[in-house]
Amino acid sequence: MASKIHNELKTVRDVIRYAVSRFNDAQLAFGHGSDNAWDEAVYLVLSTLHLPLDTLDPFLDARLLDDEKKKCISLIELRVKKRVPLAYLTGEAWLQGQRFLVDKRVIVPRSPISELLAEQLEPWIDEPDSVQDVLDLCTGSGCLAILAALAFPNAHVDAVDLSDHAVRLAQRNVEMYKLQAQVNVLQGDLYAPLEGRRYDVIVCNPPYVNSTAMAQLPSEYQQEPVLALAGGDDGMDIVRHILDQACVHLKDDGFIILEIGNEYENFINAFPTLNPVFLETAHSDDSLLLLTREQLQTR
Repeated sequence: MASKIHNELKTVRDVIRYAVSRFNDAQLAFGHGSDNAWDEAVYLVLSTLHLPLDTLDPFLDARLLDDEKKKCISLIELRVKKRVPLAYLTGEAWLQGQRFLVDKRVIVPRSPISELLAEQLEPWIDEPDSVQDVLDLCTGSGCLAILAALAFPNAHVDAVDLSDHAVRLAQRNVEMYKLQAQVNVLQGDLYAPLEGRRYDVIVCNPPYVNSTAMAQLPSEYQQEPVLALAGGDDGMDIVRHILDQACVHLKDDGFIILEIGNEYENFINAFPTLNPVFLETAHSDDSLLLLTREQLQTR
């Protein structure tokens, strides 16, 4: 059967069509860089063939070599049968037009905080060149730290993660962007390696998925590190620690931007005296919030 499929697929168009059919039939869960079978199929095939990711038409009817077909089909089957997120199959993920190295030991880059960084946190930052110190907690692949460095070229950026592997991968990404002089990647538990450091801005995509939701995650998401997702019974275990200590590490007019995903109600229940600003993104108006140092001091 496999050889018959292999023989029937001749062109890039054929392989993409086959991938779309397989993905739809398997009812895959998307959300690690794409939200539909077509986009995921196109990305898988173009990436595997080392073709430009933004140029499809000239290559649609190009015939594939046998080895190229085998590699594409192998990845399609892994995506379907093992439910491996595409980023783990290709070893890379894209966020705000920037490429990041990833593997199964870090969460796939997708935080909507990236949208705000692409706009230099306007209107919360009036003068991007004046930002001097930024912290990215729970940095994972280092994607938000790197985007922050690109958004605020005069800023020093610290990136912290508990995972040794995440720290090593983040360092590779920092080196890929040649930002070693601007971005410092540190291993440690939240603020532990940052004694005495204060920041204009803290960004954080922490583990926040509540225990009930964790048990119901699609297979693709269950392949990501539990350490990067699980936030305890109400999803707020790590968030509590982050907010409890944030004042110590924020400058007087500083603020924190925190991702809480679908945990709006759990956040409100856990922090009834806080009145954060919820920040609108392309797909949500309650998954990101902003709190100033002043707000955190008076809670």
